[in-house]
Amino acid sequence: MAHHPHQQAIRAAAARLGRRRFLTVTGAAAAIAFSTNLPSAHATEQTSHALSDDPFTLGVASGDPLPDAVVLWTRLAPRPYEPGNGLPDEGFVYVGWEIAHDERFRRVVRKGKTVAHAEFNYTVHVDAKGLDADRVYWYRFRAGHFTSPAGRTRTAPATGAHVREGRFGLVSCQAYHDGYFTAYGHLANEDLDAVFHVGDYQYEYAVNSVGGARNYTDRTIPALFNTETITLDQYRLRYALYKSDEDLQAAHAAFPWYVTWDDHETENNYAGDIDENGNPPEEFLIRRAAAYRAYWENMPLRMPQQPDGPDMRLYRRFHYGRLAQFDILDTRQYRSNQAYGDGWQYPGPESEDPSRTLTGAAQERWLLDGFRRSKATWNVLPQQVTFSQRKNTTAASSKLSMDSWDGYPASRERILAGVEAAGIENFVVLTGDVHVHYAFDIKKDFNDPTSRTLGVEFVGTSISSGKDGSEKPSNWATYMAANPHMKFYNGRRGYVTVTLDGEAARADYKTVAGVTAPGAPLTTAASFVSEAGNPGLQDA
Repeated sequence: MAHHPHQQAIRAAAARLGRRRFLTVTGAAAAIAFSTNLPSAHATEQTSHALSDDPFTLGVASGDPLPDAVVLWTRLAPRPYEPGNGLPDEGFVYVGWEIAHDERFRRVVRKGKTVAHAEFNYTVHVDAKGLDADRVYWYRFRAGHFTSPAGRTRTAPATGAHVREGRFGLVSCQAYHDGYFTAYGHLANEDLDAVFHVGDYQYEYAVNSVGGARNYTDRTIPALFNTETITLDQYRLRYALYKSDEDLQAAHAAFPWYVTWDDHETENNYAGDIDENGNPPEEFLIRRAAAYRAYWENMPLRMPQQPDGPDMRLYRRFHYGRLAQFDILDTRQYRSNQAYGDGWQYPGPESEDPSRTLTGAAQERWLLDGFRRSKATWNVLPQQVTFSQRKNTTAASSKLSMDSWDGYPASRERILAGVEAAGIENFVVLTGDVHVHYAFDIKKDFNDPTSRTLGVEFVGTSISSGKDGSEKPSNWATYMAANPHMKFYNGRRGYVTVTLDGEAARADYKTVAGVTAPGAPLTTAASFVSEAGNPGLQDA
């Protein structure tokens, strides 16, 4: 970041404010005033001349389903690879929307009109209400003379409803420059109720003219993508590049998504207001404000998730009838800095300090209170980084990842104590980040293989990050021997499908042979179940 051409503007804004004032609402708004603002009450409507080309180039999406509502999303971008999407810098466009019982929209049940503002990069977030519980719907948008592709979504079951089964996708880590999003094309053909995306939706790294490992010969990626994302415009453009991918569009259009971020939506391995390069916090928070705003703009999220400067309340809770409670975490924004300089280190007094937190105090209280109140059969924790202990040698003392829960063991112990105190019998953690498939038994004491199993963790591999990968990475035998609670390890790309019912939680680990060339077939590499009331993984 130190030599980036936009650094001067960021440092000038930071110098005017200082960290203390930046952390106030007024200061945060002022700090990003050089790059963006809120819609003006005097904005001018942009009429048909602004929409001479199809504006729905980035597809449609839905998310955060409730029993009676779902968020509908699109972004008007007739020229998606240009700043501003090829639309005027000011003003707004009216966008119509409709929801129907059928794909042909012969039985429209809800419709309305909303506004796509220039200040929000012409993105649309419709909180469509008044819907029936546990029902499939189709939706689409209209702007000018253009109609968007149709998307399929589904509302959640009614609160307290007895639900026979729920089927969900687990996805994460889609580096555009590392390969094709082939797995999303397969995911779109699954029979799922919803998808959990647990982070690294996009990466801040430069994408060259051939799309990195995609090695395009039929197109050229514009030079403006060949730089790290720092500014709001750059983050917005990067989402446009990713969302132009047809496989990603298909997966969004097929199911509602519950999303949360990890680090690369902003910057690699950041912790709270600390970036990886040691820049002053007030500078990084300006970058974080830009990244968070672009994330909210481009995800199917409600207005309460809209960021306030560098702050965004992304952790939130959903119920799937009586079958499941989903507590979606944010383990980036509030965490203590990684111990011992990050990376793989031996645990010690710094990493084991009881005051260290991965969630922050407020989110931790919220989570533990949710455990106590839960009446669900399954308590599911969609979150970012590996929860279970992961040693990298068979020695008595082994290094651990300081970026994962292993670097915050006191934080993990408080969560597990909360699981026990609440009497939760069916605890499932859903994880991304590490670009491999893992399956873990969650132990009360990871250093004692005979200790009580408190739950299970399904870690999903990446969509493309890490390029093709391999079925058994070079450290496969060591990891499996060093971690007896690790029941599965596979290094290919892909996703997981998770099925919940009254008897068991089932994970099917799907992989593709490679992502550096398109069209790889899909394989089910392994399947596991954990019985309700008897936590622990067994072969399905």
